[in-house]
Amino acid sequence: MSGNSIGKIFTVTTFGESHGDSIGCIIDGTPPGLKIYKSDIQNELNRRRPGQSKYTTQRRELDKIKILSGIFKNITTGTSIGLIIKNTDQRSQDYKDIKKIFRPGHADYTYQKKYGIRDYRGGGRASARETAMRVAAGAIAKKYLKKNYGIIIQGYLSQIGNIKCSLKSFNEIEKNNFFCPDKEKIHEIDKLIRTIKKKGDSIGAKITTIIKNVPIGLGEPVFDKLNAEIAHAIMSINAVKGVEIGDGFSVVNKLGSQHRDEMTSSKGYLSNRDGGIIGGISNGQNIIVNSAFKPTSSIRIPAKGINENNESITVITKGRHDPCVGIRAVPITEAMMAIVIMDHILRFKAQCLKK
Repeated sequence: MSGNSIGKIFTVTTFGESHGDSIGCIIDGTPPGLKIYKSDIQNELNRRRPGQSKYTTQRRELDKIKILSGIFKNITTGTSIGLIIKNTDQRSQDYKDIKKIFRPGHADYTYQKKYGIRDYRGGGRASARETAMRVAAGAIAKKYLKKNYGIIIQGYLSQIGNIKCSLKSFNEIEKNNFFCPDKEKIHEIDKLIRTIKKKGDSIGAKITTIIKNVPIGLGEPVFDKLNAEIAHAIMSINAVKGVEIGDGFSVVNKLGSQHRDEMTSSKGYLSNRDGGIIGGISNGQNIIVNSAFKPTSSIRIPAKGINENNESITVITKGRHDPCVGIRAVPITEAMMAIVIMDHILRFKAQCLKK
């Protein structure tokens, strides 16, 4: 099974299944000399881990990170960094009834048809559990980027269902269970999720990620444009169905005179409708990315499906699932952005011989 790695210089390879013994990753390309404490990684994992509130899946994984290699006396050595997390709260029995069933909206059918075999326990490799290792790798990238370039990556819930959240305060994001920057919307979101859960249904969400202090020049035309690599990284996250950079799909009904980012010699760019990337190369402005997460298909409401014998059946998914996967997605989108920017920083330094 290929496709488990991302990046050319800063390369992250993940492994493991949702209900297997462990999940892990190998990180290549981290420069030597970076101070990394276990807490740097654990703090990011704690932001993502399940079972912390009534609004997310009640699978209670502690996600305790173990560093296997590449970090000696809390300093990166320049060699491969190995990280691993033990799975401790699997309930594989929750999935025995769907062993020969293809759940609508899940990867059951496509995995089976492609490989002729699948791990039906929690979705196996297709499970969002895999994203914990992206967050772990992203923690290392985030620290390097902030320490050496002052780059800050912040994500937040910008919409859930029809509720839109204004960016009123980054400080508010870590104070609630929704990564919402608008405290006036918290009660409304709480009510929505309670209603959704009571019905046994789920809801989608939009996550906005902003990257600040990005140097000019990241991105490599033609096929490795920075926006293309960002889209690739975000679309690799489970449940993501759409990516927008800058104005995104709203450009469809705009005129060229309205959309283009004009410049002056005294002020530079007068707007940021392109989201910090022009011609596939960062222009020094904030990079702004929107990610659309679909509602999880693991719900109690019956749905039409088929089994391995191609017989029509009714499917009801049991187990512990998120009523909105977007709630826990902020640390994941931040991590993927950090991995991409880290890779392109190192590629920029290697090609252009700049610090």
